[in-house]
This record gives sequence, structure tokens and C-alpha cells, in this order.
Amino acid sequence: MSRLLRYAGVGAVATATHYALMVLAVEVGHWPAWLASGAGALAGAQVAFWANRRFTFGHRGGWWPAWCRFHATAGAGALLGMLLVDAGVQAGLHYLLAQAGATVVVMLATFVANRAWAFRPT
Repeated sequence: MSRLLRYAGVGAVATATHYALMVLAVEVGHWPAWLASGAGALAGAQVAFWANRRFTFGHRGGWWPAWCRFHATAGAGALLGMLLVDAGVQAGLHYLLAQAGATVVVMLATFVANRAWAFRPT
């Protein structure tokens, strides 16, 4: 299975975590969608790091440096996603539709960054 497909599979689980927290924060906590998107992204990043480290990239190096690099990438992705969600909501989209579009853009951008930097071969 290609790395991109494994990355997408791990991403599906991490994204489910992200969306679950986002929906709870918006619907129960009445948070703004952009803030809930960021919180969900950070929760999903924890799931994604460990699965991507082993399953997607087979990374055998030290986990702490990879964790720091991965979370720098995830943080940048979360910020990009928050901006895209806010722009989508401001344009009149439902927050979940805006998040779906942001998810695709962020997934592709972070795959490139994680492959080249966070989980580079050691």
C-alpha cells in the first residue's frame, strides 16, 4: 500500500477524532467554528502522530524530535485549517462543509511536510 494511502487511512481516524471534538465544541460548548476546528485538529494530531510514525512512515528514529517536528507541521496545518474554516463560514458555508474543504487542503500540505521533514528517514 502506498504511503499516501496509509497516510489517508491514519488521517481518517485522526479526522474522526477532530470532527467529533469540533462538533461537541460547536454544538454543546457554543464555540466559534474556527476555534473548535483548532482544538479538534490538535486532538487529532495526537492520534495521527503515533500511527503515522509506525504505520505510514516506519520511523525508527527518536520519537521526541519527530514529535516536535510533526507538531510544528500539525500546528501550521491547524492554523491553515482554522483560517479556511473561518473564511468558509464567513462566505456562508455550514461549518462542517468548510471544515471538509479545509481537511483536504491541509491533508495534502501536511503529507508533503511530514514526509520530507517530520518523519524523514534516519
